[in-house]
Amino acid sequence: MAKSGINKAKAIVDAAAAGGWAVPAMCLYNVEGIIASVRAAEAKSSPVILQLFPWAVEYADGLLVHAAAEAASKAKVPVAVHMDHCQSPEMVRRAADLGGFDGIMVDMSHYEKEENLAKTKELTEYCHARGIITEAEPGRINGGEDGVSDTADLEGILTTPEQADEFIATGIDWLAPAFGNVHGKYGPKGPQLEYDRLQSIRSSTKGRVELVLHGAGAEYFNEKLLQECIGHGIAKCNINDIVNAPFMEHLAEHAKEGRLTALIEDSTAVIQKHTEKCMDWMGSTGKAGSVKLE
Repeated sequence: MAKSGINKAKAIVDAAAAGGWAVPAMCLYNVEGIIASVRAAEAKSSPVILQLFPWAVEYADGLLVHAAAEAASKAKVPVAVHMDHCQSPEMVRRAADLGGFDGIMVDMSHYEKEENLAKTKELTEYCHARGIITEAEPGRINGGEDGVSDTADLEGILTTPEQADEFIATGIDWLAPAFGNVHGKYGPKGPQLEYDRLQSIRSSTKGRVELVLHGAGAEYFNEKLLQECIGHGIAKCNINDIVNAPFMEHLAEHAKEGRLTALIEDSTAVIQKHTEKCMDWMGSTGKAGSVKLE
């Protein structure tokens, strides 16, 4: 949280929603990604969210979290730290107690509905008591599917305004709706996004929660598609392979060429370049000053 007591993640996403743009939430796995994201944010005068998975805590006992938190605190623009898809109540509590996170996604979607809602409420209260905002996912944003257009029971996996209301009642701050978006591959038909559904969710939830986009895979989500989603109320876009795939490609191509330090520096620059592109696409470039931290 900011020194003023304002939660930076909430302030950033609130500003995005109010301004009609979205903040990139960069899914990161290493120090290179953390450094590149902050450099991109400063170069573009853009807010950014450094987004880690529970793996970051398990792998290095929180060291990556502390690195991200320090980078965020030293940045010349608003930078927040968020945990994505935390699927264990124990890990939610561990992450909240660790320090460094401004937000945590409480993902209890693998439980039955009533238990999902109960655990989400309990864990949201736990996080809020520590100054941490929460995100949840009503409906089901599938991963590894052949695209939701090929799924028979669409209403079983897509978010309805009624489901959104149930999750808002748990006290969450951000909602990640399922409106045809999926994690991973979309299949031969590509994204079959239901913008009417997204708009109805935005209309019914406006002023109570802000909306988050999951499933923005690099194969399809360019400036046009991202702007379509933002135009229907998305204020935070989770970004993964748009930056991490070029990073991996650079490592594979240049790993045997020379010094390790040069490889690290150059691969950091690759992540920064693609992060800056996302900021331009989402309209967050130049918006750092619109985030109110006091």
